[in-house]
Amino acid sequence: MQWLRDMWTREGPGIPKDAPKRTGLALFGEILVREWWEMVKLNILFILSALFVVTLPAALAAMARVSVAVVEDRNTYLLRDFTKAFLRYFWRATGWGLALGGALAIGLYAIVTYAAGARDNLLLSAPLTIALVATAFIAVLACHLIVLLVMRDLPALRLLRLAALASIIRPLPALGALAFAASLWLAHILFYPVSVFMPATFNFSLGMFAVAFGVHRAAVTVLQLPNATQPHREPHRRDASYNN
Repeated sequence: MQWLRDMWTREGPGIPKDAPKRTGLALFGEILVREWWEMVKLNILFILSALFVVTLPAALAAMARVSVAVVEDRNTYLLRDFTKAFLRYFWRATGWGLALGGALAIGLYAIVTYAAGARDNLLLSAPLTIALVATAFIAVLACHLIVLLVMRDLPALRLLRLAALASIIRPLPALGALAFAASLWLAHILFYPVSVFMPATFNFSLGMFAVAFGVHRAAVTVLQLPNATQPHREPHRRDASYNN
């Protein structure tokens, strides 16, 4: 049974020290080729841990934690790291999942409602546009927030502020990552039943890896801002007796 244990606990492959550094899509493809088997195993872990539905946000956070480590080329011990992250972020991820999931549900409901009404009343095109933009921003915000959540332990309001800032300064990579994840599911639908095994093998993990890869730069940028992760402090006031 040694081979079975090693499959889940051994380190993933690294990058040769003399290899030239790649960026953008070339780096994405390089990591994907190198880590494809780890992503298949990560996908299985996610499905198993999300079976109870209520554990879905924590499973997403654990998958994001592993994905960030892969993007940063850090050693990963898949089963240990996933389990540790699942337990560590369970309550925070659940709270954020409920809040963001509710916001996305409201946004989607508004889009459907205004889209139906806009067919007969062009005046509803304006609120439809607002609903589309707001929902897209919430989706981008959720991508940045889950990555920031697993990168640094921050108070809730500061985490939300940094996620919003990252979403404003670099929204396109997150939108591209979401489009890529959506294309995986579109391919699953279009090529069914040939694609019947796509969700079980890599749809979830590859989608999360795309999100982590896309928003990582923005997350690092906002975390490096002066005082970004430090609590706000009032300026020191001298004692009145000292001034006198």
